[in-house]
Amino acid sequence: MPGRKSEALAFSLVSGINLAMARLADIWDSIGIMEDQRVERMQTVKKHIEGLLNQMISEEEYLKKRIGNNINTFQKQLEILSMEMSVEPFELEDDLSVLQMEKNLRLRVEVLEKERGERLRELRTLQEQDEELCEELSATPFYLPPGSLPTRAQLQELRLHIHTLGQEKRSRVLVFSGLREDIRGVMAEMGHEPETSLEKEAVCDDTDTFLLTHDNIKALQLLLCQLEMKRKSLTALRDELRGKALCLWARLESPEQEQRAFRDALPRTLSEEITQWQTEVDRLALLQKAKMEEVIDKIRQELVALWDRCMFGPKQREPFNTHFCSSSFTEELLSRHDKELLKVKAFYEKARPLLETVERWNKNWVLFHDFEKKASDPNRFSNRGGALLKEAKERVRVQKLLPKLEEELRSGAAAWEKDHGTVFLVWGERAADRITSQWEELQLQRGKEKTERMTKKGESTPVKAQGKRSQTGASGGVTPSKTRKGPNQTMLRTNSISSSSSSSSTPSAFLSVSIRPTLSSQKAQQKNRTLDVSQRTPLQEFSSEKKHSRVGSYSEFTSELSRKVSGDAILNSTAKDIL
Repeated sequence: MPGRKSEALAFSLVSGINLAMARLADIWDSIGIMEDQRVERMQTVKKHIEGLLNQMISEEEYLKKRIGNNINTFQKQLEILSMEMSVEPFELEDDLSVLQMEKNLRLRVEVLEKERGERLRELRTLQEQDEELCEELSATPFYLPPGSLPTRAQLQELRLHIHTLGQEKRSRVLVFSGLREDIRGVMAEMGHEPETSLEKEAVCDDTDTFLLTHDNIKALQLLLCQLEMKRKSLTALRDELRGKALCLWARLESPEQEQRAFRDALPRTLSEEITQWQTEVDRLALLQKAKMEEVIDKIRQELVALWDRCMFGPKQREPFNTHFCSSSFTEELLSRHDKELLKVKAFYEKARPLLETVERWNKNWVLFHDFEKKASDPNRFSNRGGALLKEAKERVRVQKLLPKLEEELRSGAAAWEKDHGTVFLVWGERAADRITSQWEELQLQRGKEKTERMTKKGESTPVKAQGKRSQTGASGGVTPSKTRKGPNQTMLRTNSISSSSSSSSTPSAFLSVSIRPTLSSQKAQQKNRTLDVSQRTPLQEFSSEKKHSRVGSYSEFTSELSRKVSGDAILNSTAKDIL
């Protein structure tokens, strides 16, 4: 279709030229122009038409040449841009005209140049951000070859690098803010004013003036550590001065109202508070000089109380007796008393765990003694309301706890001697020796009581009677069956039997137990008991010898009594009534 239009246009052009030439011929005929002039004029028309066509042909040829040059130029530019931007080379489609080829290449070049410009602009923006963050964080900038166009992957890596630096900056800002608040708090607490440039920058409100580098953060952490150490030392000094003031107040019996007024007037900063306490200590020291004798007497009372708490024996107190009994009340004597008091206090703080263990052992030892005394008392079985069961449970608890406390005390004393190179004494004795002596003393007391019971038993041998009245007469003339009837009657009778069978301290009016072991069996039993005692702890030995006399409840007591009666016991009619 386009070809037909161009052919029609060419035919119309030829027809137009022919019509124009015919019209010119008619004009020339009407004018009467001669043939020579007519030829001359026709040559002029031909020349003019040929010149115009030649000019048009030249212009179109130039256009064709320029399009060809543009194609070559665009192809070269595409090659360069593709290499710089790391993109695939542009490939033209087949069967394209020259003009279409030029257009496609031109459009592709424009797209790549636009993208190239965008990359360069983004690169400049990202590099500015990177340089700013790296300067603040003292980090290494992202490296790109100078003069090169970044690829899409490189731009993405640069974005990630900047994002990482931004997160690092935010985290350091948080750390810096926390350190700044801590430093401000410590300085305000101590009453310390910023002196160095670092301290001034640390407490400054403008965060932009402080570079968030690792070195600066470490410097701030070191500054905070130094300030905290200084605060700790000032606090220790304040506490020391306050302790001295409290001690002097107590010694001088200062009014409570005066002490409260002084505390209420104390400033908030440590430096000023230390100054106030130092002034108060100096004032009290002057008053103490005026009341030297009274102050030293109070220190001596405190020393005695502390010696008792530390369980010092006479030998441990003896080195200070000279100063303790001195009547020359001077500042030197006061200083010696203060040193001794501090020394004993330091010992008490070090030995507090061991001393507490000794105290616990003493309390449980007293309970153990009380239980042993109660065990020989027949009246304890008449107590109702579960007291006997509670006593049995408490006895078991004490018997289990004493060996543990003794082992803990022995190991603690051994560790003390190993760590401090000195013997740990309790009232002048080694801890282990004191425990052993206490058990030995208890064994001697037990043996003495047992001997006394055997002596009394030998002196008052019970007389066997055939009838019921003769036995009741022997018990004091009161027949148990005539006592008050009630629930406690059986308890009273059985308690009498139990106390008779367990303690063997008094003859029973109701039950006579006759046990006649042979001589050989007695020797064998004595030998076995000797071997067992040698392999047991003092508490186990004592408990095993007393085991047959312990009764946890009334049902256990009656079952034990029944077992004995079914064996070798000879029971009279009164005892049978009880059972």
